[in-house]
Amino acid sequence: MQTSFSLWASRLQNSLHTHHRRVLAAVAVTLTVLGGGAFAVANLDEGASKLPLRQVVESVNTLTLPNLWTQKSLQLFRSDVTRSSDSADSLLSRLGLSDPEAGAYLRNSRTARQFVGRAGRLVSVEGDAEQRLTRLTARWPNDDGDTFTRWVMERKAEGFVERQDIAILNISTRMGSGTIQSSLFAATDEANIPDSVASQLADIFAGDIDFHRALRKGDRFAVVYESLEADGEVLRTGRVISAEFVNNGKTHQAFWFKEANAKQGGYFNADGVSLRRAYLASPLAFSRVTSGFKMRFHPILQTWRAHLGVDYAAPTGTPVRSVGQGIVDVAGSQGGFGNVVMVKHASGQTTVYAHLSRINVKRGQAVIQGQTLGLVGSTGWATGPHLHFEFRVNGQHKDPITMARQSLAMEVSAAAREQFKQYAAVAKVDLAAAASTQVSRAE
Repeated sequence: MQTSFSLWASRLQNSLHTHHRRVLAAVAVTLTVLGGGAFAVANLDEGASKLPLRQVVESVNTLTLPNLWTQKSLQLFRSDVTRSSDSADSLLSRLGLSDPEAGAYLRNSRTARQFVGRAGRLVSVEGDAEQRLTRLTARWPNDDGDTFTRWVMERKAEGFVERQDIAILNISTRMGSGTIQSSLFAATDEANIPDSVASQLADIFAGDIDFHRALRKGDRFAVVYESLEADGEVLRTGRVISAEFVNNGKTHQAFWFKEANAKQGGYFNADGVSLRRAYLASPLAFSRVTSGFKMRFHPILQTWRAHLGVDYAAPTGTPVRSVGQGIVDVAGSQGGFGNVVMVKHASGQTTVYAHLSRINVKRGQAVIQGQTLGLVGSTGWATGPHLHFEFRVNGQHKDPITMARQSLAMEVSAAAREQFKQYAAVAKVDLAAAASTQVSRAE
């Protein structure tokens, strides 16, 4: 036992000699903790005692709490979009303000009438703690498509003052994607994509996809589009730049492209073939086919006979558009057709739009593809509001849907093909990123 203790003491002495600095540092830390941080221990090396000691005294000005606050009064900020039912007072109230003086100024301002009571104007306000208006800014796009008007109303010591200027819209890019469960608009709403973009999608792919009867649950889409902003606020959506639609397992792509010397651009597939065919697939943007180009039991004549067109169910007042460019040959009432418009196209082709509640064109008028000819109705031999649509070639009836899909399409010129390929390659990367947003949401 005596030998063991001597051996332990010898090892401890050697360890202290070898690691004396570490041991002293540990002791210093222990003393610091036990002393509540009231003193510090210097390095206890042999030269430490020779270091000069100095005492430094500094005066410190303590910051008091009131000095940390600004003296400005509380300001409240809020933005909203105007409604057609708005009055000056109701608009301010919805924006969280109660200010009869400001309401009276808005009612008497000639410029304010351009947005109060008109839907879709962007309005931002600043108010004080008493819910009084200190500043109001209204913004709306101009007809040129590139600028917007900014109108500012501000409270001054002498009363309200106003000013107006024109500024350039900032164009940014946004993307989104979705999956069809019931309809295109329901899917875009779910993906927070504006209705104007959904309408563009339907129009872009109208030559390849029949949105009335060809949509399938599980179809998916991705889109990249412009967002036009005023002072950092989205004022409206712009053009669809690129889009992809997978319908019944088949992928359709569209890329906006404008050649250098062309008057206008268009949408092309990845091979540079235009998606804008000579005829649209349907004269209605959205509807459903109730009777196709086939034999059917006529609901009024009570007999089986050939149905020489396509019937689309739609509410009264739904816009009816020309499927192609042409000249109006008939615009008026005609027997069982009721109010009808007939448009002559190239190569002896004619389209017929019947049972209209209203006609918007005149005989001899030139119309372009997509132009509104009239509104859906139930005039003539009709049991309810719908559109009867026919396609004739040299007087012979043809299936309108087949004729639309077989119509010719333009291609990118040889001179611009290389530029288009480079553009499409970049656009495909953006579309892939847009499609991935849906995957991220699902995960």
